[in-house]
Amino acid sequence: MSAQTSRATTAAKPAAAVKSGAAGAAVFPGSDSRKYNYFEPKGRKATHYEDMTVDVQPDPERYLLQDWIISFPDGTPTYSKDWTAAKSSNWHKFRAVDQEWERTHYQRQSTICGMVQNTIENGRKSGAPTRFDPAWVKILQNHLGAYKHAEFGLGTSTMQAQRYGYTQMVNNAILTNSSYKLRFAQDITLYLSEIGLDLAGFDIAAGKKHWLEDPTWQGVRKSVESVMGSNDYLEQYFATNVVFEPLVGELFRSGFLMQAASAQNDFITPAVVSAAEADYERNLANTVELFHILGTDPTYAAQNLALFNKWLVKHADLALDAANHLQPIWSQPRVKVAAFADALAHAKNRIKGIAAELGLTVPANLAS
Repeated sequence: MSAQTSRATTAAKPAAAVKSGAAGAAVFPGSDSRKYNYFEPKGRKATHYEDMTVDVQPDPERYLLQDWIISFPDGTPTYSKDWTAAKSSNWHKFRAVDQEWERTHYQRQSTICGMVQNTIENGRKSGAPTRFDPAWVKILQNHLGAYKHAEFGLGTSTMQAQRYGYTQMVNNAILTNSSYKLRFAQDITLYLSEIGLDLAGFDIAAGKKHWLEDPTWQGVRKSVESVMGSNDYLEQYFATNVVFEPLVGELFRSGFLMQAASAQNDFITPAVVSAAEADYERNLANTVELFHILGTDPTYAAQNLALFNKWLVKHADLALDAANHLQPIWSQPRVKVAAFADALAHAKNRIKGIAAELGLTVPANLAS
């Protein structure tokens, strides 16, 4: 064999996989970069959020030569792509739109808590709760008190879901979503407890009774528990922000509480509830970004869109039933300024807009 043929044969042999973890045993992607990071930023330069988030959670396909260092007793790795039916060619592509990481999240939550507490304290100092319409007091006691359990349930669901995300960026987005939900459930609890001090006969436990027993809330319970019961963490995230929030959460918060409150001499409740509306806008932006990436994936787009449409049909049926069961609440205020039909029409348009951004097919029961 000639030297030339020998060299060609040698060149044709595939490089052996590096199994050693010793220093210098392998060259990692970007290890010769002078930018002091090993990832591709979304923009021209890496943001502080990216510096603090990307690759914080390890990935054996990127940097761990010996696979996961620890695994579960049955051999399941520390993190697995199989924990969701959705597929991705690059899970590391996602960057949260709100660019939130630990420090910025704590700062924002602290600001919201201060705003809510100041609003409640100033309202009570002026005697505002005693001027609420009596029928409205009952609504806050029974129905806002019931709704806090929906927020807590979704917060618990997303708290569990975030553990299964394959990257730190996905985990952070779902975890901050959970934190906002749990904080708002706490906001409602503290708010009702404090105004209850100024209102004779106010029953702080009534909300739980209505959540468990009132037919008005059983559709919402079923919808929330369906989200909580899913074994797919991205289905939980999808169902929460793409389906439940516009059809039930916003419907009740913006379509009823914030519309009707001022006519009942209540200027405190809208300020407390508005924090949750701002939370949802951030959570929705992150959700749309993630599912748009998955829905346009160069390899798995068709498979993912079929999956998301399946989730949409499943949870839209439950959420729409939940919304329709809430209709009697719109007739309970003494001064009526909001119509359920208008609120539901707005909710349907909202979910149509979200579905359009994601390239999904709106179910027939939401199209009308």
